[in-house]
Amino acid sequence: MNAEAQTTTSSIDLDEYDFELPSERIAQQPTAVRDASKLLVVDRSSDGACSHRQFSELADLLRPGDLLVVNATRVEPARLRGRRESGGAIEALLLAPLASSDDDAESRPRFRAMLKLSGRLRPGICMQFGRGGEAVAAEVLEVGEHGEVILGFEPGADPYEVGEAPLPPYIRRPDASEAPKDRNRYQTIYARVPGAIAAPTAGLHFSEALFKDLDARGVERAEVILH
Repeated sequence: MNAEAQTTTSSIDLDEYDFELPSERIAQQPTAVRDASKLLVVDRSSDGACSHRQFSELADLLRPGDLLVVNATRVEPARLRGRRESGGAIEALLLAPLASSDDDAESRPRFRAMLKLSGRLRPGICMQFGRGGEAVAAEVLEVGEHGEVILGFEPGADPYEVGEAPLPPYIRRPDASEAPKDRNRYQTIYARVPGAIAAPTAGLHFSEALFKDLDARGVERAEVILH
């Protein structure tokens, strides 16, 4: 880092970015229609004037030949709820699967993960994750320096089958009753390649109807894959 960058970074006071956001102003459910969300438009040609529009009007704001780049990553149902062998509640966020260390098809699936639990985090903790009649068993195999763990699941298990969409922490879900609906709604309509553990949220507002409007407008589209 050069001296100028160091000066700029050290002059930032993060307290200046604090603001009060009442909890009742944080939406806990998405709009029923994807492109019915609000859209704040900043006009850079008129000294930053702002206007409030609907996301469905995006095609009116773009020009023929503009390029819209979308992230076609697909969010895994990587949030697991369950109980320890001792009975305490436990929650896991699966970060990524690990390649098998051998050629044994019956070897235990292993995942990098973060755990939320009461008590000391240590290897050997056993747990069950699941909802309804479905459940998969897991064990903490390793604990990393910064709290990341390696979980080993029972042979042949797919923990994503009992998982939920990993929603942002400000969206509260006391139980798994809305998990099926969240799996669909917190996924973009163009999600294609699995691997993300957080939704590319700006893309959640696109609908098939809006894509048709953008195509008719002459707006081009390209994909990237960013997990």
